[in-house]
Amino acid sequence: MVVLSKIYTRTGDKGTTALGSGERVPKHSLRIDAYGTVDETNASIGMVRLHLGDADPKLDAMLLRIQNDLFDLGADLCVPDRGQKLEYEPLRMVDAQVKRLEQEIDEMNAELKPLRSFVLPGGTPAAAALHMARTISRRAERLMVALAGEPNEPVGPAALKYINRLSDFLFVASRYVNDRGKSDVLWVPGQNR
Repeated sequence: MVVLSKIYTRTGDKGTTALGSGERVPKHSLRIDAYGTVDETNASIGMVRLHLGDADPKLDAMLLRIQNDLFDLGADLCVPDRGQKLEYEPLRMVDAQVKRLEQEIDEMNAELKPLRSFVLPGGTPAAAALHMARTISRRAERLMVALAGEPNEPVGPAALKYINRLSDFLFVASRYVNDRGKSDVLWVPGQNR
């Protein structure tokens, strides 16, 4: 259980922060940047839910589950699996979370017409916010992949799969939302030449 009785600790005043393992690292480290961007993705999904309102309770429930998953992902990233014995079992992303995203993508996509062009971010406010969340999740993915490529900076395979599927989910969800309001805004190559 998490208990936060005091919000500021002053321990980061010199530019370092603690990982879940207790190890202190610079706040500009790639690992901190990766899970900070996961947190930014989560906040952007909160804005999506605000724009969505009561329009689609089923999609809202999916997004709420994703927000919780993103906290799991942050917890996974903040305790790197370097083979050390810890006093507790760290939280790790699992393939079942990836599978659920895939099922929800397929479920939404089954109701959509096939794409014949790239989609410009826009349409309804909720769809535009979903596109924003999608681009932030792609940035998180790039950072996680870069982190995994560094020596002694492991990132679990389920975590990498999850963040990759999340951007797909957010793209399909944007189309799903637009299908119930304004239609997708399609790219017209060379339209303004």
